[in-house]
Amino acid sequence: MKPSRFTEEQIIGILREQEAGAKTADVCRKHGISSATFYKWKAKYGGLDVSDAKRLKSLEDENAKLKRLLAEAMLDNAMLKDIGSKKMVTPAARREAVAHLRVAYEVSERRACSAVGADRTSVRYRSIRPDDAAVRARLRELAAIRRRFGYRRLHILLRREGIVMNHKKLRRLYREERLQVRRRGGRKRALGTRAPMTLPQGPNQRWSLDFLSDAFSDGRRFRILAIVDDFTRECLALVPDTSLSGLRVARELDALIAARGRPAMIVSDNGTELTGMAILRWSQETRVEWHYIAPGKPQQNAFIESFNGRLRDELLNETLFASLTHVREALAIWRDDYNTIRPHSALGNLPPLTYAELSAPDMQRDGTLRYTESSAPRPVAPPSQQGSNEARTLLIAG
Repeated sequence: MKPSRFTEEQIIGILREQEAGAKTADVCRKHGISSATFYKWKAKYGGLDVSDAKRLKSLEDENAKLKRLLAEAMLDNAMLKDIGSKKMVTPAARREAVAHLRVAYEVSERRACSAVGADRTSVRYRSIRPDDAAVRARLRELAAIRRRFGYRRLHILLRREGIVMNHKKLRRLYREERLQVRRRGGRKRALGTRAPMTLPQGPNQRWSLDFLSDAFSDGRRFRILAIVDDFTRECLALVPDTSLSGLRVARELDALIAARGRPAMIVSDNGTELTGMAILRWSQETRVEWHYIAPGKPQQNAFIESFNGRLRDELLNETLFASLTHVREALAIWRDDYNTIRPHSALGNLPPLTYAELSAPDMQRDGTLRYTESSAPRPVAPPSQQGSNEARTLLIAG
């Protein structure tokens, strides 16, 4: 609306001239206004003095301001209801909300930011960060192959390929690509005091042995004999079959000793196959000490239990086996990958075979360890409780 060139005081003065006896036409001609304007003023300001006119003007201004504030509040309420169901936690979500309000309600950027509670600098920000498309693509490929690997092991594999990147940036890319490994729930375990396990100081000092169980796709069950070197963490053997007796375990150990050398000790649980006469006879004949853990204490055989968890998580739970041949082929491929490629966090992210090469200078060219009988230290026998420990006394006693 075009503002009037006369103030309220001037308008009331013009009306007073007409009330004093001057003709309306003369008053309009004198002040350069039309008769319609004069009568409009008379309807609005007739009978008022200057103070009343000022009060009326202030009331009109305040009323207009209240109407404007009410309209803005109603508009803000409508905009908030429109975006009320959307979460605006990240700056990207706030940018989308501001853009939606500007288009839907035809408001300014400042108004939309005020309604959303966003900073205009954050809304106007445009990222200059590179998209790292090649790294993302390779990360997705490795994650598709290594489905149970987290970002730390994937970082090691990328670094081996020459892709150098900060681990925090790789974790961000890993999270943005939604490659997080879903944790599988485990059963609750009792808590209590646990004695630390004595670590071996070299290869072939102690082997761990255990059985795993799984099923074919048709429901038939099979078992896997797993043998691990506790020092190098190397998987020495994975033997699958529908049944594994004590005699079969002894034969597999004989074949392994022929290729690798005799261990000083073997640790296992109290399974029926491992406590039978076949294993006891084999232990006496080969002079290999066999240690049984306490019943119900798998943590005393922690190395093989940890290995079993990795094997089940990365292979058994990810594969449907059709036959025993399929199982043997898959286990052979996984064992080779585990020993030569897969990084092991307890070994400084080195594969077990690489760690064994650094720990044993007499490594053969075919990748197998060569140890003489004397290279594996004999276990230290505890002192006798009664009598003498001298060799001569023991010989006489028989």
